[in-house]
Amino acid sequence: MKLAFDLKKTALVLIDLQHGIVGLPVGPHSASAVVRTCRDLAEAFRKKGSLVIFVRVDLNHVEPVRADVSLGDAQAGPPPVEASQIVPEAGMLSDDILLTKHHWGAFGKTGLEQLLREREIDEIVLGGIATNMGVESTARQAVSLGFSVVVAEDACSSLSEEGHSFSMKNIFPLIARVRSCDEILNAIA
Repeated sequence: MKLAFDLKKTALVLIDLQHGIVGLPVGPHSASAVVRTCRDLAEAFRKKGSLVIFVRVDLNHVEPVRADVSLGDAQAGPPPVEASQIVPEAGMLSDDILLTKHHWGAFGKTGLEQLLREREIDEIVLGGIATNMGVESTARQAVSLGFSVVVAEDACSSLSEEGHSFSMKNIFPLIARVRSCDEILNAIA
């Protein structure tokens, strides 16, 4: 299926490109490669007049979840404030939108849905870290709200190559279109 966008109705949403996440060991794509790829996508979408949204998680105010394992259990004390800040290499500009979330998905209690609907955006392109956590949660939420989703495979990575691959092969094809950064850039050229 050929990829085409109505760029007035499409937004680029980049998940957790922040110091505390980008600094983790990830695969199959290195964090620096994902950040570069996301920056390239952001530059291209901006040039076409599309909305670029960066989403970060406030690591000092994550909503507690009743679960068998908490991601914060291994931490010794609260993370520094910088851990929740977008890395400069991601290329976020003052005209971009920055949203702060307090759990995995970008739609819960962030105003993202309202922001997109006010601008009559019905499709999002996703990238970020971690594939099977923040990116997948956001994609699932988007689809349940009626948005179309494109996932930029090489603009994502996870805490394990297996986690990334499972989402890309088994989850995303059921709810989204999975494409490379080059395929997305060619479609908006």
